[in-house]
Amino acid sequence: MGQVTAQEAGAEAARARGKVTITEIARQAGVSVPTVSRVVNGRSDVSPPTRARVDDLLRRHGYRKRPAAPGTRAALLDLVFDDLDSPWAVEIIRGVEEVAHAAGVGTVVSAVHGRTGDAREWLRNLRARASDGVILVTWALEPVLHEELRILGVPLVVIDPAGSPALDVPTVGAANWAGGMAATEHLLSLGHRRIGLIAGPPRLLCSRARFDGYRAALEGAGLTVDDSLVVPGDFRPESGFAGCNALLDLPEPPTALFAVSDQMALGAIEALRQRGLRVPQDMSVVGFDDLPEVRWSAPPLTTVRQPLADMGKLAVRTVLRMTRDEQPDSPRVELGTELVIRSSTARVAGG
Repeated sequence: MGQVTAQEAGAEAARARGKVTITEIARQAGVSVPTVSRVVNGRSDVSPPTRARVDDLLRRHGYRKRPAAPGTRAALLDLVFDDLDSPWAVEIIRGVEEVAHAAGVGTVVSAVHGRTGDAREWLRNLRARASDGVILVTWALEPVLHEELRILGVPLVVIDPAGSPALDVPTVGAANWAGGMAATEHLLSLGHRRIGLIAGPPRLLCSRARFDGYRAALEGAGLTVDDSLVVPGDFRPESGFAGCNALLDLPEPPTALFAVSDQMALGAIEALRQRGLRVPQDMSVVGFDDLPEVRWSAPPLTTVRQPLADMGKLAVRTVLRMTRDEQPDSPRVELGTELVIRSSTARVAGG
């Protein structure tokens, strides 16, 4: 009688217990759980060598495959936001859906609202529906949840327009530092020297990068950051409204304002309106994002265009490559930003 290997013995024990799992088969095959799921469901998007290796393990474990049939299970991606009440979330969803639909992949959109309980519930649902990949947006994934995703073998990509990238996960972001610098240099070119800043949450990468761009532009013009001209914000219009009012209450208010999100810029414009001040005659205002509605604001907003839809498209292409066990070309991709000049900025009065 020939020798029985430890792997074969384990497979026999698993058959006896009736508890063999796709996760265990994926571990032994050295592939992701979605890859094994695609083999089980008769999907064609698996390389022949990988299919043969997984098929062999399925056979040795006595795993009963469902017969291949069109539409057995639709391919799925999970798109997970920390919060869905921001207009830029719609732009990201639009980009994700365009590429996913063209690839025949369904999209499940969730929000975890920064709560661990919500995140764990989402993870349970992810296991149940056997999604092929996950795209996280603005969510600082807790290490324990990240480890659970790693164990599941589900490909993961992070879109971080407002979040810090995970060091060992592919990320898609935007050139926030360059955008902050371009916004501030534009105001400097119009003769403004007292330029207020409504900042974003300092814990977030993009907030810090936009502030650093603001600082670099001022220093390039021989100026330093005046701390009294920098007020906190949280990307929402209410914080833009409050921040602008705080700047207007200074003994010497700024002549221009850079709000690091369009929503805060719109809140600032409303604060100016309620004070009987005009944009740009009394204060120039620049935002960041170029959301669709800002071209229709009064006046149309000068802003930094962040390619949100393109970020969503690239994230889908990246995670789909990973489902085929291909590695992304780069672990970190940063798309360019662009200053869009409209009517909310003008030369400083008397300049």
